[in-house]
Amino acid sequence: MGRIFEKRKNRMFARWAKMSKAFTKIGREIAIAVKTGGPNPDSNSRLRSAIQNAKAANMPKDRVDAAINKATSKDASVMDEVFYEAYGPHGVAIFVETATDNPTRTVGNVRNLITRRGGNLATKGALDFVFTRKGVFTISKPSQDIEEFELELIDYGLEDLFETEEGDLLLYIDFSSFGEMHHFLESKNLEIKQSGLHRIPVSYVELAETEQKELFDLVDKLEDDDDVQNVYHNMKQDD
Repeated sequence: MGRIFEKRKNRMFARWAKMSKAFTKIGREIAIAVKTGGPNPDSNSRLRSAIQNAKAANMPKDRVDAAINKATSKDASVMDEVFYEAYGPHGVAIFVETATDNPTRTVGNVRNLITRRGGNLATKGALDFVFTRKGVFTISKPSQDIEEFELELIDYGLEDLFETEEGDLLLYIDFSSFGEMHHFLESKNLEIKQSGLHRIPVSYVELAETEQKELFDLVDKLEDDDDVQNVYHNMKQDD
């Protein structure tokens, strides 16, 4: 699971780095974080996570501050999180996370992209058995013994730990422990390079190469939409 997620993460951030819409997506995540937990990152772990990811995408600090200030303004658009579950080409399960000020527009765009490629939207909860939600952290490697460090992390919800190709550590945790883990890592003065809540498949669909290209085309189209924040699928990929 670790290597697969690492490849997906690298692919996602490589795409974001090339997209002019990257800062808009991060700004929307900041807006949602402020709406749900307030504008103070010291007491809002989700906002701290969004700020860290902004740094990873080289978003200037003044843009981050502007996004926070805009989210607290009385004139700010009402931004909501809306999730869509669907079955795409060849029966692949797709979970789409959006941040939108116009759900009618968003659902129309998402539905059109999926149905044009032979898929269909599913009812809420239809994919509960396909994906599980996990907190994911990429952190710098600590100076202490890794096995000793891993035992400490278990007390804060750690489920899996992997070393990345860059020499960092990739942590999977129970999603309900996200804030507690965030505080613990900061108390250890470790660099949190990226963090967030992700949906990890628990079952997979195997596709032929041509079918995989169809699925990736749909994912690319969905991620190009301004309202879409994240797209998850359960197509099996090589380790």
